[in-house]
This record gives sequence, C-alpha cells and structure tokens, in this order.
Amino acid sequence: MPYIMTGLDPAPFIPLFGADESALDARRVQRMIADSNIGFPCRVTLADAPKGSRLLLLNHLSRTDDGPYRASHAIFVREDAREAAVYEAQVPPLMKARVLSLLGFGGDGMMVDALLAQPGEADAGLRKLLDNPTIQEVDVHTATRGCFLARARRA
Repeated sequence: MPYIMTGLDPAPFIPLFGADESALDARRVQRMIADSNIGFPCRVTLADAPKGSRLLLLNHLSRTDDGPYRASHAIFVREDAREAAVYEAQVPPLMKARVLSLLGFGGDGMMVDALLAQPGEADAGLRKLLDNPTIQEVDVHTATRGCFLARARRA
C-alpha cells in the first residue's frame, strides 16, 4: 500500500525560533544544541539534526481527537526548519536505523493494530498496517523513548 509521510508544518514553531530564554521558559520550551549527528530527530525536516544544530525541545499534541488515544510527547524542532519534508512510499532516513512503534488508527481515532519495526523494517511494517482497510493512518514513534516521529497516510 503506497503511503505518504509529511513532517510537521513549521509555522507554529517559527515564532519560537530565536526567542530569548525567558520567552521559551514561559512556554515550557527548552533550547538545545545537538551534541552528536544522531539522536536529535527534527519533526519538521524528518532528519537527524547535525551536531551543533540549535533545536527546540517542546511538547507536541500528536493525536488531537478527544478519544482515549489523545496523545502528546516531547519533540525536537530545528530552529532553521522552514519547510516540511515529504516522503512518498519510503521512510525518512532517520527511521531506518531505529526500533519503531507503529500504531495504526481508524478514521474514528481508535487504534486498530500496532507492531514493532526493527531497524530496516519500517517500510514493510507501514505497508502491512495500511493494507488493513480499516486503518487510515499510522503514527510512528521511537520504541525506546516513545516520542512521536511522524504520521503515515495512504497516498
């Protein structure tokens, strides 16, 4: 089943880019500097931020419906992210080397199925879940920390 994965729209984050620490503190946002090339996945670019990049660490509501699966978690956004990445029928490189939790949701916001994808298995896992006609979208999370990475929808 072909799918599309899009990074988050950067517009809500742009007012935070370059903000002073007191403004970030008021919104419970932390500025961080990536200290390695892996481990700081930007949810707009869907790429690991390179070492030395400035990022914002903030809470993001990833499931907005009012049902039992409403969810939020910490995410990273690079301060230079200006355009959402788009991947069609392929996973972003940042997902290829991570163990992932794939959560398949129906149109009513209820979870239909889920699976763990080992490194290199994300594409096959997404296709398997989306082959189920009751699954409308798949939320991709890191398996170790549980952070939301992106959402896949049928193309």
